[in-house]
Amino acid sequence: MTLRTLEEYRATGTLANLDEDWLAEIESDPTDIDWYLGIAQGLAASGEEARARDLLELYDAELVDRDLWAVRLDLLRRGGATAVKPARLQKEVVTTLEKLWRGKSNFAAAVAHVHLDRPTEDPARLWDKVNRLQSLLVYDVGAVVLMPAQGVGRVAEVNLPLESLKVDFENKKGVTVGLRAAAKMLKLLPEGHLLRRKVEEPEALARLRDEDPPALLRAVLESADGPLTGAEVRERLTGIVPEARWASWWATARRHPQVVASSGGRQSYRWEASQAGALASVRRAFGRADTRGRIDLLRKNADRDATLAREMAGDLASTATEIAESQAGLAFEIWFALERVGQLPESLQDLAGRLVGPGVDARALLAGIDERMLRERALNMMRERRPDWPAVWRDQLQREEDPRVLDQISEGLAASDAEALDRLLDDVIGQPRRAPAAFTWLAERAADDEQLRTRAPLRLLQQLLSALDDPELARFRVRLRALADSGGTIPRLFAHFEADQAAVAIESIRRAHGLESYHKEPLAAALEMRFPALRAEVAAADQPLYATAAAIESRRLELKKLTEVEIPANRKAIAEARAMGDLRENFEYKSARDRHEFLNARVAALDAELRRARPIDLAGFDPSEVRIGGRVRLSGPGGELVYSILGPWDSQPEAGILSYESELGRQLLGRRPGESVEIGGETFTVVAIEAAG
Repeated sequence: MTLRTLEEYRATGTLANLDEDWLAEIESDPTDIDWYLGIAQGLAASGEEARARDLLELYDAELVDRDLWAVRLDLLRRGGATAVKPARLQKEVVTTLEKLWRGKSNFAAAVAHVHLDRPTEDPARLWDKVNRLQSLLVYDVGAVVLMPAQGVGRVAEVNLPLESLKVDFENKKGVTVGLRAAAKMLKLLPEGHLLRRKVEEPEALARLRDEDPPALLRAVLESADGPLTGAEVRERLTGIVPEARWASWWATARRHPQVVASSGGRQSYRWEASQAGALASVRRAFGRADTRGRIDLLRKNADRDATLAREMAGDLASTATEIAESQAGLAFEIWFALERVGQLPESLQDLAGRLVGPGVDARALLAGIDERMLRERALNMMRERRPDWPAVWRDQLQREEDPRVLDQISEGLAASDAEALDRLLDDVIGQPRRAPAAFTWLAERAADDEQLRTRAPLRLLQQLLSALDDPELARFRVRLRALADSGGTIPRLFAHFEADQAAVAIESIRRAHGLESYHKEPLAAALEMRFPALRAEVAAADQPLYATAAAIESRRLELKKLTEVEIPANRKAIAEARAMGDLRENFEYKSARDRHEFLNARVAALDAELRRARPIDLAGFDPSEVRIGGRVRLSGPGGELVYSILGPWDSQPEAGILSYESELGRQLLGRRPGESVEIGGETFTVVAIEAAG
């Protein structure tokens, strides 16, 4: 037996057999260049350069006799210093390149272009020229190439002086590509490659499509660098298999026994060399896969071979028995898969019934079922077998992620216990973090469900806006943000607002951190169009609100009382009223909900006003004219009048305290001593101005 290294020959004392083994190896496998070079370089390193050169000359002669020019070029590159004399290296390299690239019309011109026809004794420079030469020769006129974004094309021109080429694509002719960049931008398509055949023989591919769908699929899969997904197969057959025929063609083609599908989420396909090889491949994949991977492989390959199906089903049936108590959800998935492929053994006939029956931990079972359709089936089976199914369904509504299952749960509960569903939906709106998926589903559903929109429109809007900036709901943010688009839930809530709610809503929208300006602006405009008075309020919202320090403190105390006393008390009242039952005829509940809306609106308004509030500076008052924070004394036919000009929060007209926003207040502002002002049809003169006390 041929040994692999020179050290092995020495260690076993069989170095004398090396020459004989060398000749035998040349006969059997002249392409194993690593072995030949390893032995020769070991001999040269130990002082046997002549023996190493003799052996490599024998090997080189065999490569020449067999026309193994690519292997010979590799030998000259890696072992040229030992295989040939330095003076002959360049000549042998050029001769090898001529044989390797025979048939290339531009070979001589390319050699001259890289100056490989000029002698050089520097091996590094020699191989640099060889590398450049090969990059120039890869693409010849007529070569078929693939370029991303352009598709398949033919090389129309090669310009050696400019080191560029032009490619004609179907939709664009004469695309220039530098030869240095071509290796990254272009893929050379060999004869027989599917994409090349689409250009050269589309009629033959069309016949395959009609007469032998698996053969066309084989051409696709075998021309790929690796397994392809269904979408990738479809893309490669664009123009060959029409859109209208794709589904039926694909269903026929992929059923061939040599088509092997991967397990897991992103399914891909490959073509096995034989049917036996395909079966062996499935068995290997089944042996390596986890339990869910094995379920997937059973579903995809049960029709491939009856013996294989029985083997896989038997393995999964044993697994289901073992894990029925510890992993009930996974056991249920196995049961369903076995039933669907007709391989459910007698011993497991009642397994699903036991798994969903009374007394079983329904939450754990449902949490362990990955597939949406199987959770739906499990829920329906529980409805048939468990008296406590409504409680199970209510619990699952707060945990379920899939909107379709949430639809099923909602519809089932509405038919059996509408009151309980109403309470549950109120909880979901009130505490989005507890059931983020259910909150997102409910918010999306509200776009088309007027009853949901009218439950508590302002509250739903505020919760939606808060959710957009809540890290706990980050994975639902894209879905929630879409609800601000035209026709989404947020703009459709506006129709259900009262005027005071609209004012709170527009302020909430403008302050929402989770909304971009391209959402905020059209939403605010829509509210202003529905409630024109908002335009004046919005303009005022940009102006400071002046008030005495005492008035500002009074509002702060009011806000604190609302948030810390009244709103918590209102929440308690809502809960107590809800416990009375039948929310549709429950006056206490509706009253508490209305107060909840009022309190929230008041909190939002106070908060907005306090952020605008500025204390009036009485200490630094300038009495040269009537200003905010001043007291003005007037004299007229009816006697003397005294007014203080303060903020709207301080206004007490009956006590002579005017708001600077009032009509008379605005009339007095800016007046100087001695100037006149008309009040009630009589003319008064400004006598004195001082700071309000």
